[in-house]
Amino acid sequence: MKTGLITTNTYQDHDTGNGHPEKVDRVSIVIENFKKINDKNLIWQTPQKFDHQLLKTTHSSNYIDFVNNSFPAKGLDFLDGDTIVSPGSKDATVDAVGSIITAIDGVIEKKYKNAFCAVRPPGHHAEKEKAMGFCIYNNVAVGATYLIEKFKYKKIAIIDFDVHHGNGTQDIFYDNEKVLYISTHQFPYYPGSGSEIEKGKHNNIFNVPLEAGTTSEQYLNAYEHVLKKLKEFKPDFILCSAGFDAHKDDPLAQLKLETEDFYKITQRTLQLAKEYCDGKVVSILEGGYDLNALKDSTKRHVDALIEFN
Repeated sequence: MKTGLITTNTYQDHDTGNGHPEKVDRVSIVIENFKKINDKNLIWQTPQKFDHQLLKTTHSSNYIDFVNNSFPAKGLDFLDGDTIVSPGSKDATVDAVGSIITAIDGVIEKKYKNAFCAVRPPGHHAEKEKAMGFCIYNNVAVGATYLIEKFKYKKIAIIDFDVHHGNGTQDIFYDNEKVLYISTHQFPYYPGSGSEIEKGKHNNIFNVPLEAGTTSEQYLNAYEHVLKKLKEFKPDFILCSAGFDAHKDDPLAQLKLETEDFYKITQRTLQLAKEYCDGKVVSILEGGYDLNALKDSTKRHVDALIEFN
């Protein structure tokens, strides 16, 4: 079977203003690279429409209403100090969520074996009631909610290898025994959460804080703890918050991963996915702010998805 690549043109209309690190080029460079490679093992798809009640199940009705009322008729509006919306953000945010739902459907319906969603804005900092850190809707959290609500899955694992802790995903699922949230991240660092003592109501939060300067070898050794936790949980489905800002060239953090490490992380995760959930994995783009590092790292991430049978 092939690998799904879900993306949309509406990401280009999410304008964050001049000089903002979360810019259009982040997805453009990824998509243009995959078009250039033209791998026949990729199935390209655009996001489908979905029931927006899922947004209000994941976040709160008040928050969704706040966001909907924040999209300006022209210019830019700030949801927080660094989370910006423009008129085109409305469709981009909905399509980012729709991409992970489309990918999940594709994997469950066996259109493809696994999938990567190349979209923006990212999502893992968006809390139940709060926009934060470039994130508006929590894309991966809506995906997990969808798996629980529609498909009645009881064990969803979310692996977040973005360099920043996914405080939003942790916030949304802190009391939910059906979701295991695992995060590797630089600590102490933005957003300030993600210590080892944050474990969730059902021991369903597993944080692996890493010091600035962590090398590839140190990171991959630490990732063994992630894999051990996955084995204990035995997930029915795995979602990945795929941030590539732990790369040594990224300007927004200080971990020292190499491009090839993202292949290794993905490959090791897929080996366990095959054992416990028939390889059902969907990943969605989070951070990554050096364009060349992002282009090359997403390529190696998807290489691992394509190669795994």
